[in-house]
Amino acid sequence: MSHEDATHGPTPLGAVDPAPMHAAVDALAAALHEYVGTAVGVRAEFGAAEADEDPRVLALEARVGTLNAQLFDVLHGALGIHPDLTSSVWEPDEDAAADDADAAPADLVEDTFALEYVVVTRPGGPDLDDVVGLLDSWGHEAHARLTEAGYDVPEWGVGRGTDEHEEDDR
Repeated sequence: MSHEDATHGPTPLGAVDPAPMHAAVDALAAALHEYVGTAVGVRAEFGAAEADEDPRVLALEARVGTLNAQLFDVLHGALGIHPDLTSSVWEPDEDAAADDADAAPADLVEDTFALEYVVVTRPGGPDLDDVVGLLDSWGHEAHARLTEAGYDVPEWGVGRGTDEHEEDDR
């Protein structure tokens, strides 16, 4: 979809049929409910590490990731917005909030890091839509490891396609 079409313009869209968006949410919700049921069953049989790697759990995680991408696409296509619906945000604990409040802006050092992949699939291979879900789950792991190492990670995300902002910097 071009970012030059009416859905991305400054003019309000007026009447928009929300039915396809609700259908995408319903499909995602059903997959999440199935995931919970499967994860509870798998965890009743296996330890946490085995459950994390169980093919049934991984397949549903990939399906949820695909459905999340489809929800993004239907919202983007109909409304022109870029919804951030897969981020996980936890409130900082009180000690961390106190540390941040005491720090002068000059005491804080912030930087942005990026890791990019070019991913290719062959006919009959896995669906490229599954990549976002996989990267999102690995992003959670990276976030946890960075936090355990003492870093604050106030935001992170997974995206697909060329970073539009990257073009602006050139």
